Amino acid sequence: MEYRFDHENLDVYKLALEVARACVAMRIPTGRAHLRDQLQRAADSVVLNIAEGRSRGGDAGRNHFRIAAGSAAETCAALDLVGSAEAAAEQAKLRRVGAMLRGLVR
Repeated sequence: MEYRFDHENLDVYKLALEVARACVAMRIPTGRAHLRDQLQRAADSVVLNIAEGRSRGGDAGRNHFRIAAGSAAETCAALDLVGSAEAAAEQAKLRRVGAMLRGLVR
């Protein structure tokens, strides 16, 4: 049997990963290269902090989940600037991610 890290079983991780992958493929308005970079870094941060938070557990883990929630909000704001229907669909997923992270922080 193959070893799996704990975070790989979390729905919040799977959803955040889906959003991060969508952000990489998303069309960004011409002349907004800085926005693409910020969007992708913020989306990646959500995924990475969920994984690290789950591996650490306790107060350190909750801190990583807080950071992930902040990065989710940042990703959502960057998607506001993109302003497409595709961006709106990813924002809905990010709101679910934020709600799940709030539960993990408690």
